[in-house]
Amino acid sequence: MWHPEPVVRHTIPETRWPTREEAARALLFQPVRVGRVELESRTWVPAMVPWRATEDGFVTRENLEWYGRFAAGRPGAIVVEATGIRDVPSGPLLRIGHDRFLPGLRELVETVRRESRGRTRLFIQVIDFLSVKRRPEKSKFFGRFLDVGERHRRALAELTGDEGWLSLGEPAVRAFLRDAPDEVVERVLDGRELEALRYGYRERVTDTQLAHVRELPRVLPGLFAEAARRAREAGFDGVELHYAHAYTMASFLSRRNDRADGYGGSPEARARLPLEVYRAVRERVGADYTVGVRFLGDEVIEGGSRVGDAAFYAAEFARAGLDFLSVSKGGKFEDAKQPKVGHAVYPYTGPSGYECMPTVLSDALGPFGRNLSLSRAVRDAVRAEGLETPVVAAGGVGTFELAEEILRRGDADIVGAARQSLADPDWFLKARAGRGADVRRCTYTNYCEALDQSHKQVTCKLWDREGLKDPGVALSSDGRRRLLPPRWTDGEK
Repeated sequence: MWHPEPVVRHTIPETRWPTREEAARALLFQPVRVGRVELESRTWVPAMVPWRATEDGFVTRENLEWYGRFAAGRPGAIVVEATGIRDVPSGPLLRIGHDRFLPGLRELVETVRRESRGRTRLFIQVIDFLSVKRRPEKSKFFGRFLDVGERHRRALAELTGDEGWLSLGEPAVRAFLRDAPDEVVERVLDGRELEALRYGYRERVTDTQLAHVRELPRVLPGLFAEAARRAREAGFDGVELHYAHAYTMASFLSRRNDRADGYGGSPEARARLPLEVYRAVRERVGADYTVGVRFLGDEVIEGGSRVGDAAFYAAEFARAGLDFLSVSKGGKFEDAKQPKVGHAVYPYTGPSGYECMPTVLSDALGPFGRNLSLSRAVRDAVRAEGLETPVVAAGGVGTFELAEEILRRGDADIVGAARQSLADPDWFLKARAGRGADVRRCTYTNYCEALDQSHKQVTCKLWDREGLKDPGVALSSDGRRRLLPPRWTDGEK
């Protein structure tokens, strides 16, 4: 993964944990209303993809155990991983694009209710994404994928001074380019073709020459609405619309979206489809169901949206009636690391990906609470409109002290902690019980993110080798790691 240069190696900070009495008075452990539901505390486990579903998108026993384990720590809310709204193959990711997924999703809800003793609210994140292909072999790209046209022949004629290229057959053009040096290929192919060769073909929301992309504004509101309807039928407390990172809805919000059909260009036009999706969802699930959004405070890419755009969108979302605003950062394809041949580009490997999940290999600012200025700007914009929509902050939050500071100085109303919750799902319970010294603290090396990038079952290095031979321990598919952290047996009953 990319990291800033020159690099500063940070250590996780010393911290003071509260006594039981101090925790009882803390803002972090006070209730907060999110739409029509109330969270017992302002603690939030954001969506994380654990790679535990079936290839067809069904809930598995491993999914149930994963979410049940987080629920046992009794956070105020858990957001289930990005769950696909289309009924199309998408690997071992959960899906909600058909009613056949409902039985498994209902069981997931029941598991969280049981393991948290009804104390944790459960939302599901719903997502759409466009096609991303693996990086091809050079011979395969020129042999099968390149659409050879007049433009390529003219480029070759100008490059070689040989007009014969203008009438030469396609097989000869393909064969020449297949064996040509990079400097020749770079002068013949356009930018999108070079990207497809070096990174793999990737659709964009601006590819309106493609009928299915052109039709996205017509199709997506209904797909999201049906997904939300299924979420409600399955028993989830609400849905989180995924408008962040590298995916379809975030791309409509991006400054790079220059669609000329009324859904791109100006900030108002870029927000048009996200708002239409929300209104379709709201109409389908009713006014008494919680609907929130995860979106970017900063894309961190050249020509991308910045915090000023996020503040505008936040005010629009809040006015429209969204029940919570969860703020993230970066995680884009545009600056991702080149994948190996046969692998797909991964949008968390470049500078924008780093800002989404910063590590202890950082710059002087460091990784802890690095993105709080974004949630604060979003919250300020919403409050300036006279609205009280709760804002969720996240990014390098691993201590009670930092979480409480976020709330006290008004950076956010709810505190999300993904990696720290993975390191120790019981950390909220331990802090609340005055047992902070027992917390297993995330070291922010992104061991978990590397597993995610490889599409391996996500675990944490702090516990995945403990007690591998203990009775009943579920192991990863390679048999080398445990899939769940050990239980904490000293917590509140």
